[in-house]
Amino acid sequence: MTSSATYSSDGLRHDVADPATWSVRICAGRCGTCIFRPGNLMRLEEGRVAEMVANAIAEEGHVVCHATLGTDAPAICAGFAAHRNGRTASLALRLARARVLRTVWVHVDTRKAES
Repeated sequence: MTSSATYSSDGLRHDVADPATWSVRICAGRCGTCIFRPGNLMRLEEGRVAEMVANAIAEEGHVVCHATLGTDAPAICAGFAAHRNGRTASLALRLARARVLRTVWVHVDTRKAES
């Protein structure tokens, strides 16, 4: 799988980070169809979420919330930001926790989708 994300010279992904303001966007809550909610609300293939998490962790990256894809403000998925391994592996989340990057909280529709 290839990533369409672009990177600045300091290694920040442009999809969720803004190098000009030293900020990173993170969802304030899980969207209604978050892949980290119980059940398979997005109808993903079995093992797909685990694969996405493993790839993000291996690359010190993150999972972008699908509700923010294609918008002017893509943001790190709140479910990934809360993931026990994801939150420590992600460079952007570590820099935000260390206050090197300013956190911009993005509010998404958190209403759970009806099955």
